[in-house]
Order: sequence, then C-alpha cells, then structure tokens
Amino acid sequence: GVADDACLPPLEPACQSEFNDQHTKYGAKMSHPFSEYVPWPTGPKLKRFIKAANNELDGMVTMLEGEGVTVIRPDRSLCQFNVRTKTPDWESPNQYCVVCPRDVLVTIGNEILEAPMCKRSRFFEYRPFRTAVKSYFDRDPKCVWSAAPKPMMGEESYNVEFWDWDTEERMKRMHKYTYCINEHEIMFDAADCMLVGNMMFVQQSMVTNLAGIRWLKRQYEPKGITVKTLHFPYDLYPSHMDCTFVAARPGLAFTNPDRPVVDEEVKIFKQNDWRLVDVPMWDGSQEHPVMCQSSRWLSMNVFQISPTKIVVEEGEKAFINMLESEHGFDVIPIPYRNVFEFGGSLHCSTWDIRRKGDMQDYFPNREGCEEDIGMTSLTKLP
Repeated sequence: GVADDACLPPLEPACQSEFNDQHTKYGAKMSHPFSEYVPWPTGPKLKRFIKAANNELDGMVTMLEGEGVTVIRPDRSLCQFNVRTKTPDWESPNQYCVVCPRDVLVTIGNEILEAPMCKRSRFFEYRPFRTAVKSYFDRDPKCVWSAAPKPMMGEESYNVEFWDWDTEERMKRMHKYTYCINEHEIMFDAADCMLVGNMMFVQQSMVTNLAGIRWLKRQYEPKGITVKTLHFPYDLYPSHMDCTFVAARPGLAFTNPDRPVVDEEVKIFKQNDWRLVDVPMWDGSQEHPVMCQSSRWLSMNVFQISPTKIVVEEGEKAFINMLESEHGFDVIPIPYRNVFEFGGSLHCSTWDIRRKGDMQDYFPNREGCEEDIGMTSLTKLP
C-alpha cells in the first residue's frame, strides 16, 4: 500500500473511532488525554505522519524486492481521499486511505476478488488498485476478475446501538456474535478470509457478516474450496483475523492468547495434526500511536515470504525469538510502527497476487468436520 493523501476514518455506523489514550484498552498514557478535550477529527492526516508511514512502506518494498519479489503499488494518481463522498443512501466527509490492500482484495487460485467492505469511508477504496488488476486481467488469459455485490450501506444495515453497550453488556452477548453490522446486506472484508490450500476460513466480525460468508460459500465451494466460519468470542471488537489466527506454514498456526477460538470450529486443524501455538505478549516498551485504531496485537500481523522466511516488526523481540528458536524461521525484522495508525501492519499492508505452486489439501482428514458449525449454530439460512 501507500499512505498518500490518507485521511482520518470518520465517525459512521460501522466505525466509531477514538483516541488511543488511557480510556481505551492498552492505550497510551497521557497527562491530558485527548478524548477528554476534543472530539474525533475528520479530514487529512498530518503530512509528517504520512511521510513517516511511506518511508517504512518503501522500506518494505526494498526488502521484498531484495528477496526476489515483484512489488506493485496502488495507482497514486487515484489516491484522492480528502473528498466528500455521497451516494443516494449516505454521505461521508472523506474516504480513508489505501495502506491496506489486504482488506480490499484477495487472490483465490486464478481469481482476483474485490471485497464489498462495510464502511462508508472505504466504499471507493478499490479504485487505486484497479490499474493493477486490469493489467493482470489483460496479460493473463486465465485471470478471473470478480467483485462481490456492493452494499448500499443505508442505516438499516447497521446495529448502531452496538457502540453504546458497556463491557458487561458485550460479555453477555459474546456468544451471540452481534456486532455493528447486521444481516441486511452482504458485507465482508478480505482480511477476514484466510485461504489455506483448498479451504477458506472466514471470521464473523464487525466488518464481516454471515451473509458475506454465505456468499463466499456459494462462490467458491462449487470450485472445490470449502469455506468454514470461525469465531473468537473474547474479542469484543473483532475486525480482521490476521491479528488473531495466522496460518504460518503447513501444520503450524499462531493464535492469540487473549482471543481463543471456539474449539469445535478448529477441530479440523487438530485432527490433521496442526499445532496451534499462542504468540508471546506484544512488546510494551513503545506505546501505540495515539490515532491508531488497530489492536496492540498487530505484533502477530506478519508477512510470510516462504514456509521458512517471515517478516516481523522489529520491536517484537519476544515473538522474533520464539520464531527463530522454537520454530526455525529465518526472520527479517523491519521498522513498521509508523504504519500502524493507517490501519494495520505487515500482513495488512500487502496482498499476495501470485505465488508458485499448485493448490494443496492441508486437511485430508475431514471426518466429522463436514458441517460448518460456526455457521449452522447461528442461522438456518442456506
């Protein structure tokens, strides 16, 4: 991604941004917390923050190219986010940014899929990626280009009362999986989808609903890809699975100790001898950026170059040590903390378009796992 013309995420039914001070979990400690004095702003981010993020994104590009990876960037001429946008159903003071292509696009076999998204400020985020997608479509006769149906994002698509619930109320509802979006329209972010060979695992979250997962099932199960639903009930604000559950290589997945997965939903991993390993606590020596809306668990938002080589934010010393000493990874640590407040880290800010090899089955033993228990326990809809 690139941080050009990035804006602050405006308040809307799917997003109630807040300052990352001591009034938020794991927030920065401030003598005068911003949230006590000023409302959340809109409009462009400061140029020095954009420059710092772009420097680290450029460093990621240099490192990847040194590893033999071809890197394509969003079309900078289409990075115009400080623009009031309006449809017949809603209006937004600005759009967001394109630092995180992982949220918008996913490659599934020979198909590039554009996710529908659920936030009004990200409705047009696909635009700067269209130049690259069209290039692949023109050059590769086997390339299939698909887009999930765009939601209208009217008021009826959201549970606006979600933002008023206190922690006690959220704990009561944790196994009902009721979030700020409802089932009125098809909604999902690509970053909630984890493709592992011929299986796709999708998290129901604040940005991905069951209707979205049902759409993915109908789109890909006829093509031989099984789609399974995952839940992490102790994450009361779930958004994107790559800070919670990460398939690192065949037979090994990293899990978040704060957010255990529903045991029944990962039965297929265990009976195929996958190791599910908790990552260490994130490094607390540096505070999270004050404008960051992402979790401190960006520590596990890593990028795998190969089954043996992995890129990690340089400050996560305990995680780096575990990867090297316990799992034999060749770790490439790079600075990336200035990217955090733009929506993610190493995995979020990348999108794997092409990788070598054929589709594999990493879950040959599926006996007793035929049912998508994460879906059927919540809805009777097909």
